Amino acid sequence: MNKVIPIVPAKVASASPSADGAGDDSSAVASLYQSDKKIYARSVSGWFSHWRWSMVWITQLVFYGLPWLSINERQAMLFDLVSRRFYIFNLVLYPQDLIYLTGLLIICALSLFLFTAVAGRLWCGYACPQTVYTEIFMWVERKFEGDRVARMRLDNAAMGLNKLARKGAKHAVWIAIGLWTGFTFVGYFFPIRELALEVSRLSLGPWEWFWILFYGFATYGNAGWMREQVCKYMCPYARFQSAMFDRDTLIVTYDEARGEGRGVRPRNDTPADYQAKGLGDCIDCGLCVQVCPTGIDIRNGLQYECISCSACIDVCDTVMDKMHYPRGLIRYSTPNGISLKLSSAAMIRRVLRPRVLVYTAVLLTISVSVLSSLILRAPFKVDVVRDRGSLARVVGQGLIENVYRLQIMNATEVQQQYHLRVAGLDGAQIVSDASVTVEAAGSRWVPVLIQIPPGATEPGSHAMTFLITADGGQGERAEKSVFLVPR
Repeated sequence: MNKVIPIVPAKVASASPSADGAGDDSSAVASLYQSDKKIYARSVSGWFSHWRWSMVWITQLVFYGLPWLSINERQAMLFDLVSRRFYIFNLVLYPQDLIYLTGLLIICALSLFLFTAVAGRLWCGYACPQTVYTEIFMWVERKFEGDRVARMRLDNAAMGLNKLARKGAKHAVWIAIGLWTGFTFVGYFFPIRELALEVSRLSLGPWEWFWILFYGFATYGNAGWMREQVCKYMCPYARFQSAMFDRDTLIVTYDEARGEGRGVRPRNDTPADYQAKGLGDCIDCGLCVQVCPTGIDIRNGLQYECISCSACIDVCDTVMDKMHYPRGLIRYSTPNGISLKLSSAAMIRRVLRPRVLVYTAVLLTISVSVLSSLILRAPFKVDVVRDRGSLARVVGQGLIENVYRLQIMNATEVQQQYHLRVAGLDGAQIVSDASVTVEAAGSRWVPVLIQIPPGATEPGSHAMTFLITADGGQGERAEKSVFLVPR
């Protein structure tokens, strides 16, 4: 059985020993709250940094651009809550298709479990919205206030025209990005071109204004002010990640055997020189802490605050290059890979372990099932509802009549003609209009009157089936119902 790797817990502040120096544990007080110092993350450039920014560009181009795409003379991606229709490219889904949303959520959850078991929190470090927008907001902050030391000086300086201008411009850009994000998010639920026109005229309804402002200032607050606090205290993923990690999970690791003991040394020291002093490759520059967006020291081991953003890897590799040491003092590896000194190929071979195989099998099964269901999904749906105001009645010539209401939902984006008939009940015939036209991606309630001759069957409830056929080879639907014969 794979062992769960330990995650270093946060330190708890406690009261200092009593004045008499006895250090009585019974008098110690554990603080339930400890304010955190503001983190001034240093900018970093490197291979992983380029990957992070690539993900920023990809995710934001998709998020901001997708609502503006059109297909079949409509918005390509639109969750129209008013009309209760969800448009996803060529798919038109109805509330009755909630099962597909459930399947999608299960697939996402299992994908996260599988990815975490294999590669740790790479989602958090590269594609999580909190990480992406924090990266964007920090870039804006650096443009207006400078890098780490300049920001610290500016914050410690007295309020003046320069500080006010820099801070004001930064927050103005932050708010603009937040509001544009809120506007785009609402554009997935309200046609975005109409939304843009109404915003330009300031004629939005109260709910549209509320959600734009809500999501806009949520983005502004989370990415501009709270930042690492969201990852450390609000996101539940950080708390249960250890249940999915094991000693073969790929994480950001510090090679303690190579790096300890830490200490400064001249740049021209040879390995023999500093090793003779009991030093390892870590020069204790502290840059790995300065670039960390959550402010942790990766050299203390895996901590739940680590989001695997790999900023510490980039900056450490830069230092190793300057010192002419091999790269990889901090690197992506596994606990077993570090302790057993495994090669990359050996670590890859250990990926196929029981939990990974189980996650993969379940994920593939559900994904194939959902995809197959979507492919085989009927192009129209029918609901049959009995008319409760008139369950059964006797009309002219003693004919027995039941009244039904059929809801026909056209899941295609072209107008369709449907034909109705009944089966399973001798003598039953439709006396209302048996042909129905439903507009593209629309639905229609149709009253249907069915009659049988007197004496055709005994009093009581009798099973029957509605058969609905669509023109153009769209298939046939069978919906069961009952016909009531009064006593």
